[in-house]
Amino acid sequence: MGEFFLGDLLGSTLRVATPLILCALAGLLSERSGVVDIGLEGKLLFSAFMTAAVGVTSGSLFLALLAAVVTGTMLSWLHGLACVSHNGDQVVSGIAINIIAIGMTAVLGAAWFKQGGQTPPVSDALRLEVLLPGVSEALQALPWLGVVLARGLFSHNILVYVTLMLVPFTWWLLWRTRFGLRLRAVGENPTMVEAAGVSVRAMRYAALSLNGILCGLAGAYLVLAQSPTFVPNMTAGRGFMALAALIFGKWHPAGALWACLLFGFLDATAIRLQGVSLPIVGEVPVQAIQALPYVLTVVLLAGFFGKAVAPKALGTPYAKER
Repeated sequence: MGEFFLGDLLGSTLRVATPLILCALAGLLSERSGVVDIGLEGKLLFSAFMTAAVGVTSGSLFLALLAAVVTGTMLSWLHGLACVSHNGDQVVSGIAINIIAIGMTAVLGAAWFKQGGQTPPVSDALRLEVLLPGVSEALQALPWLGVVLARGLFSHNILVYVTLMLVPFTWWLLWRTRFGLRLRAVGENPTMVEAAGVSVRAMRYAALSLNGILCGLAGAYLVLAQSPTFVPNMTAGRGFMALAALIFGKWHPAGALWACLLFGFLDATAIRLQGVSLPIVGEVPVQAIQALPYVLTVVLLAGFFGKAVAPKALGTPYAKER
């Protein structure tokens, strides 16, 4: 039975970590360009709501995904309008996006669906299914390791695998392309970049556009792969966890990935340990286990695990010299 537990725990970790990884990569791209993104939570929440709303009304998976991506991108552009175009305070703008998302999703949900802010569940046709069911079934016929691999690595939908592939792709984009070099330079010394003939504003808007797309996919995942019904505040702080993960990961894709997997592992463990009696300590309160990811978020944001050096121009508005 141990192989089943281990495989299920590994599978749950990847599923729970997927929206965190997408949001962490989104925040990484934005902050590498010098734009602080406190609004990850709001983008995630609003994208999830639009996925459910459009999915329920249209019955189209494509339109649901498109609505999520457009919503995330529009909110990122709104953040850019305030902070990049008009040099507003980036933290205040991010907090404003979070507040707007919390309020508008509840109000629109109540007005459109008359269910107290919730939406009806999306149809099963829109739900993301296991990508490689044949491989999973074949592996489960093998002893121990086959069961672990089948239940842990080959029982996921396409968005999980796309998310994992986006980690090395983001690394390649930032450290092996001209675009990535310019993006990182904007976050370190925007004056020098502007002097070299590259538009700081254009680079930051490009980063925010990618940021919005990734946040939109993360929001869509919550509805299409986890809970088929949108519920107010269903993100439950995942955006802030992703922010903590990218800081703990020192603004590097690999570091952010491992931090997100840690959060996912704690969350998956909390689910598995509900009602389980452990030796010596007995039955652990469910609330204590569920609080672990949030406690870790606070600890990481407080910088307990060492100093993370942020991009030098992070949070600093840039005004082009005339």
